[in-house]
Amino acid sequence: LQDLNAAIATLESAIQQIDRETELRLQDTFTQVNTFLSEIFPVIFAGGQARLEFCDDKNLDAGLLLTAQPPGKKNSSIQLLSGGEKALTALALIFSLFRLNPAPFCLLDEVDAPLDDSNTSRFCELVKTMAKQTQFLFISHNKITMEMAQRLIGVTMQEQGVSRIVAVDLAAAVQMGKREKQPAI
Repeated sequence: LQDLNAAIATLESAIQQIDRETELRLQDTFTQVNTFLSEIFPVIFAGGQARLEFCDDKNLDAGLLLTAQPPGKKNSSIQLLSGGEKALTALALIFSLFRLNPAPFCLLDEVDAPLDDSNTSRFCELVKTMAKQTQFLFISHNKITMEMAQRLIGVTMQEQGVSRIVAVDLAAAVQMGKREKQPAI
């Protein structure tokens, strides 16, 4: 019985130590993500602020609340934002996480679809900045986003049911265009 009680005490002590360590790491990560979010959100929105908050005092068991206030808006809920504002807020959070722990590549699928032209331009500038450390692969039908790409890969269907891949190296296409415009000697 004494051995069992000692083992239980040892396990409870180890669990408490793991909980303390986990809570410290969570708080540190939370603070860093919040810092990055407070830097990235105003860049995407040309102003405003966003932050993450714990929903409860017990951080390990608490949920997270994301509040976002684009410039000129006073809202109490993210549900009050437009579709484009929600998409940009989500991108700000994702890019904040990427700054914390950069990955070699990021796949984005139609994230620019709900954005207007000015928001798409700001999104593209942020992707260009982050592309220095992460390779971005994105699926888009937006011409502003496609203009930013270094390489385009399209899927066409010239025949019913037969898809073909068409790749364009934009740098090579620009060089070829410059050679064609040079006057003949």
